[in-house]
Order: sequence, then structure tokens, then C-alpha cells
Amino acid sequence: MKVKKWFGLVVTSLLLVSTLYPAGVFAKADRTIEDESIYDLLVDRFNNGDGRNDYNVDTQDLSAFNGGDFTGIETRLEHIAGMGFTVISLGPIFVTESYDGSKVLDYTQLEPQFGTDAEFSSMMKAIHKRDIAAIADFPFAGVSANHVWAQEGKFEAIPATDGTIDWNHTDEAVQQALKEAVVNFLETNKLDGIRLTKTAKYDTTFVNDVIAAVKAANPKAYVLTNEESDANFDATFSTEKMNALRNSFVVADADASSLNLFTQGTSNGLVQLDDLTGPRYTYDIVEARMFPPTRWRLAATALFSMPGTPIVPYGTEIAVNGKAAPENHQLMNYKIEQELVEHIADLNTLRNESETFRTGDFEILYNEDGFSVFKRSSDKETWIIAINNTTHTSNFAIPKEVIGDNKKLRGVLDGDLVREAKDGMFRIVLEREVAEIYIADEDKGFNIPYLIASILIYVFFLGFLFIVWKKGKQGRKNNVDA
Repeated sequence: MKVKKWFGLVVTSLLLVSTLYPAGVFAKADRTIEDESIYDLLVDRFNNGDGRNDYNVDTQDLSAFNGGDFTGIETRLEHIAGMGFTVISLGPIFVTESYDGSKVLDYTQLEPQFGTDAEFSSMMKAIHKRDIAAIADFPFAGVSANHVWAQEGKFEAIPATDGTIDWNHTDEAVQQALKEAVVNFLETNKLDGIRLTKTAKYDTTFVNDVIAAVKAANPKAYVLTNEESDANFDATFSTEKMNALRNSFVVADADASSLNLFTQGTSNGLVQLDDLTGPRYTYDIVEARMFPPTRWRLAATALFSMPGTPIVPYGTEIAVNGKAAPENHQLMNYKIEQELVEHIADLNTLRNESETFRTGDFEILYNEDGFSVFKRSSDKETWIIAINNTTHTSNFAIPKEVIGDNKKLRGVLDGDLVREAKDGMFRIVLEREVAEIYIADEDKGFNIPYLIASILIYVFFLGFLFIVWKKGKQGRKNNVDA
């Protein structure tokens, strides 16, 4: 690793530690959906931890089961926790005919290739031990034509596509059965929430009844959806906002005016760059002949800075490509470069440590020609997020009235420092395709402890290099003498 990069990473860690105070860490018991960040995975594609349940596995066929299981998730929890995510979305986990869980056979049984009930319970305990919540999907339609309800002739099955069926969504008996099944699924598996999917045909009143039933069973449980909905979900999906993020950063010098959407309406939405049902963001980047790591670094900075709850599909951290299933559901590879993993971890650290950063007031200070500057603020803190998605150095001057008296802007990603000029302006200057996040800190002149720490880091590292060099020289001398 190059000295400059190594030093930058260490300084970034010091800045994060010194910037974020322990009192800012939110109490787990009091958190709401806006406090969370969600890692969205498919069990079959995350990690194969137990080969004994590989009944029909073919890792050479993306359309087949690839072996991921509950034990594999438990084994790789450090990967998710290390990036700072507070919720794991397990996706569909019912017994199914398809690797992605889209062809459910029974609402009361877990997929045996994912593991046993005991292994699921063990995984859940390990997740909760890390103070992470876990949710799973419950589809209201598009289940397998061989679903147990259809086989028993319990309810009317309406043929759909590709061997799937829908239930008669107007049948009150179907609605009651679905509501009971959702609550039973939540309670039996000790889940922290449910994501209701394929609900479009169902009346909003019924969906609200299901949400109310879940809340009655567990008032703290989250009820989400991956669809646009007017129902009382804790968080919903917005195609318009997702496209705004995608289009604003997929290429350099992009028009980012659509980001103004984030200043409108409520903030109880899922903020995402892509999901597991369509083209991955990396696909768009590659199609545009751009460099994925740079695009992702800028886009991820925006993703975690916007109002709402960031949701990140598995494989984002390794820039998984693919236009549609199964190509966009590649098996997770853990032998990867850590740059994007570390960037996501830094961004999540800011969210988890600072209430203001995740839920504070949001204001766009400047957003023209690919250079965007946002503000997240409260009575306690002020954050400035600057993203230069252009092919040239850009700058923006912020009046001190926006920042406050006797303040300086301290960058927590790359260590940039901006002080108030004589004219009362804070001038942010960023090189091309660079993002920085600043906290407005008290300006007490030179930060002596930080300078000392920085000098010590250099001294220790240069001392280490000297020792290695000296030992190498001695070794070569001994070889010559021999």
C-alpha cells in the first residue's frame, strides 16, 4: 500500500473519532426507520456456509441454486457489520422453486437449501447480538403454481406468468389468510420487520390492516415495501428518486437538477441507487463507458447523505454488474479491493454516530453543472456535503451565516480544511470527480493534538520503514559473509 494512501486512511480514522462524539450515538431501542441503513441480500447468493444442504446446487448456472445459506450469512456477518449497516434484509426465505425465492411454495416453511429452523434461529441470534435488525420478504402474489394453498384448493388461484399464480385479491378469506400468515411469519421467526412485496393489486385499506396487525404483534417491527404505495408503510420505494440519483452520477458533468426532489415531501422513503429486480447501477456505468469505482464513490456519498433510509443491495461493494436476473444476482465474491467497502463504512459511521447527519434538515446550497453542495443541520451540528462530479476543479463560496460564527469546515473523508476568509466566506475547492464531507467545527486556531498525532504517525511509519530497511541490509550482509 502506498504511503500516501496509508496515511490518508489513518488520518481519516482519527478525524472520524475526533469529530463524532459518543453522545451522538443513537440508542438502539429508540431508533426509527430513518435511523437505519439497510443491506439487502439474497440468501442463495451471499455465502455458502454449509455444504450439507446443497441439494440442487450448480455454481456454474446462474439460474440454479448456488448454495448460499443461513449459516453462510452468520459466518460473514462481520462483512455487513464492518460496513456499519443496522438492518439486514434477507429477501424471500420461504420454501421455493427458485434460487431468488420468487416462487414460494408455502408461507409456513423455510427453504431447506437455506438451512434448518435451528440454523435460522442461530443466525438471528448472531445478528441481534451485533445490534443489527433483520427483516424478510412476504409476497402477496406471484407465488408458485404448486403453492400448498393451490394444491389444497384452499383459495382461487389465478394463473400469472412463468409458472406462478396470484390469489384473488378481492376475496376476504384470502385477505384474512394472508394477514394471519404475515403475523405468524414475523412471530415464529422472531423477525424485526417484514417487507411486503407484490401488493399492487390489493386495496390500500387491506394493506393498512396488515400493517396494523404486524404493529399489534410487535409495535417496534418495521413494515416496508419495495414498491410505490400510499399505504402506511414505515418506508416506501420511489422510482423517481432512485432515477434522480442514478442519472446524476452515472457520468461526469451530468445534470443533477433532479436531486431537488429530495427537498420535497417527507423523508420516510428508501433511498437507493438500484435494487435486485432490475439493472444494477454498475451496468449503467459500464454502458456509459465510465470507471465504476469513481462513479460509485460519488454516488454512494450522495446516497448516504440524502434524507431517507439508504438501502444497498449485496454486491454493491464489489460493483456487481448485470441488467436482469440472474446476471444481476451474481455469487458474492469476498476477495475484493476494499476501497468501496471502506468508503461505505465511513459513510455509515457518519450516519450512525450523528443524528444530524442522518435526520437533520436538508438544504441544497448549490447544484449546477455537476457540482453539488448540500447541507444537513440541526441546533447541534452543521454538515456540508460537496460532490464535484465534473471533469475540472470546481469551487463554491458559502457565507458564514450558513456555517456560523467562529467555525471552520473540517473534512472527514480526505481531511480537507476550510477556514473563513476575510470577506466572511468559506470557499470549498474540490478537484475533479471528488467528494468531501465537512463538519462545522469550532475554530480554535491550530489543532495542536491533531498536528502532534499526524507527526507521530509519520515518525512511527518512517521508523518502521527504517527498521525493515536495516534488517534487510543486515540480511544481505550476512549472506555475503557466508
